[in-house]
Amino acid sequence: MGGLIVRGLTKTYWNGKRALDGVDLQVGPGLYGLLGPNGAGKSTLMRTLAMLQAPDTGTISLDDVDVLRNPDFLRQRLGYLPQQVGAYPGVTARDLLSRFAWLKGRTNPQERAGEVDRLLERVNLEDAGAQEVATYSGGMMRRFGIALALLGAPRLLIVDEPTAGLDPAERNRFHRVLADVAAGAVVLLSTHIVEDIENLCTRLAVLANGRIVAEGTPDGLAQPLQGSLWTRVVPRGEDLPVALHMKAAPAGTRVIVESDTSPGPAYVPHMACLEDVYYRALELDQAESA
Repeated sequence: MGGLIVRGLTKTYWNGKRALDGVDLQVGPGLYGLLGPNGAGKSTLMRTLAMLQAPDTGTISLDDVDVLRNPDFLRQRLGYLPQQVGAYPGVTARDLLSRFAWLKGRTNPQERAGEVDRLLERVNLEDAGAQEVATYSGGMMRRFGIALALLGAPRLLIVDEPTAGLDPAERNRFHRVLADVAAGAVVLLSTHIVEDIENLCTRLAVLANGRIVAEGTPDGLAQPLQGSLWTRVVPRGEDLPVALHMKAAPAGTRVIVESDTSPGPAYVPHMACLEDVYYRALELDQAESA
């Protein structure tokens, strides 16, 4: 069927922490979100899929090819944006992109230069291409990492917390770039920012304690919660109720409560969204682990 298929992936580190616990995924072309709190195993999964570390057990295939047995097949088709991007002192963005493009097989100098120019423009760094990457700001470095990941028109693009350090305009630009790439590639977007996945991804999985605890479309996952969520703003100084989750509000704390009937006269119905799904999945996982 093509795409990315993961079956039974496990990974336990030397200190005994089980970072992946039987992960199954089936992802076709398009944007697929991986949502989870810090420490859920997202980065471990991304690094494993990028062939930066081996799993203890399980299988990974891309377009029906077993990439654990044939890692070069994946590496030739992979774009990877980790959380942190390093830089070589004294090397400009254009030169560094050109070197990596050559490693990706772009041996024709004119074709390589054209791709580098297009990528710099795509991430809004065309005016900073002659600047040393080591002097870039945090946001510029993030955009440069995006350009690196897009070299070679990857079949599988893995982006780990991609919008960290980006201002709203840069974030929107990156979202557009991802949507364009996803038209012909498998794009895995790993983040703890619910809004990024809600805005971009047609399917997603919630990862907690190394396990997939929810998987589906944003609307499909939210549907079972419709009609059972209620909300109100609790004034400062008043005791907070047991809630699915809470957020700050100008007059106090907004609480979202799950109940078959209204918890009280001050509550109004709350339309379920992906953020509610996320907290519900984490709550169920904690209850099952207790």
